[in-house]
Amino acid sequence: MYTYIIVIAVLLIASSIKVVKEYDRGVIFFLGKCTGVRGPGLIILIPILEKMTKVTLRTITMNIPSQKIITKDNVSIDIAAVAYYLIVDPKKSVIAIENVYDAVNQISQTTVRNVVGRFSLDQLLSQTSDINVQIKDVIDAHTEPWGAQVTAVEIKDIVLPDNMQRAMAKEAEAERERRAKIVAAQGEFEAAEKLGQAADLISAHPVALQLRTLQTMAEISVEKNSTIIFPAQFMTTVQEAISMIRGDSKKG
Repeated sequence: MYTYIIVIAVLLIASSIKVVKEYDRGVIFFLGKCTGVRGPGLIILIPILEKMTKVTLRTITMNIPSQKIITKDNVSIDIAAVAYYLIVDPKKSVIAIENVYDAVNQISQTTVRNVVGRFSLDQLLSQTSDINVQIKDVIDAHTEPWGAQVTAVEIKDIVLPDNMQRAMAKEAEAERERRAKIVAAQGEFEAAEKLGQAADLISAHPVALQLRTLQTMAEISVEKNSTIIFPAQFMTTVQEAISMIRGDSKKG
């Protein structure tokens, strides 16, 4: 008889001793009424009368499943995201909501769909950081009464339709061609400016043209070819000589 009593007493004492880790907290219920939060460390409960529900305080990573969303400019896309949240009030997270993880997950999916639908595709691709902040703020406002705080929401994957991907590729290719043509035209413009400056300089200093001609002839002679060059000045001299001979013939 006494043995059974001792065994029962030992079991009750063992069941009343709880250890709460550093990253957990224990919400205590006395006859169904919440009496507070305990932990971390060793906790002794009143057998049968007190019950404890553990709540983790660590940041929880929650995947937001991929879902189809229609943007403001009527483009159908698939978006997947990830949310990070933690429990800041263990008592509320147990009393105010049945399952805080499922609740945060469902409100996150709804919020991502509603917020992304307000933006066009171009805005979604270029303003992702701002959209992430807006989604986080909306979710955090809903989860605050549950004792949960959303620290970050990140859109991690955007899947576009095949026809939209082809259209964007064509647009990017056209943009690259436009830039290439602008660069080529800019180069031609700068080259024309330099040639104009060179012509003005040569016209002001005729000797410069002769020096440039001699330099060109020296460069060609290095190649050891049989090319014959008649400089422009030589042709002018020949014409002057012919005119002089004709003039002397007429006088004679």
